[in-house]
Order: sequence, then structure tokens, then C-alpha cells
Amino acid sequence: MSEITNGLLRRFFSKGIEISKLPNRQIDGAVYRINARPRVMLNYWSPLEFLVDKRLPLMLAI
Repeated sequence: MSEITNGLLRRFFSKGIEISKLPNRQIDGAVYRINARPRVMLNYWSPLEFLVDKRLPLMLAI
């Protein structure tokens, strides 16, 4: 995992939290929000958009 990804994870889970003790819904929500975030290296597409090769509406309702 890159340092950038670690920084993104810190927005949702502070240092010292055991992820294995968190509910799956909370983890899935963080993963979705991280993967829906546009990235400069992907020409401002999110990883999800890049994988399906299509622009998607921004959906953060999880």
C-alpha cells in the first residue's frame, strides 16, 4: 500500500484502531469513498471510473 493510500485511510480510521474490530459496513463505506475519489494520476478520473472506462455520477450515499 502506498503512503498516499495510507493517508486516505487515516481520514476514516485513526492510528491505533484495529480494523478487524470494525463493522464491515464501515470499512466498505471507506473503501468506496476512497475508490470514488478522483486522482490526478488518472486524469481526474476515480479508480472506479478508470476500471469501467466510463464517467460515473458521484455517489457518496453509503
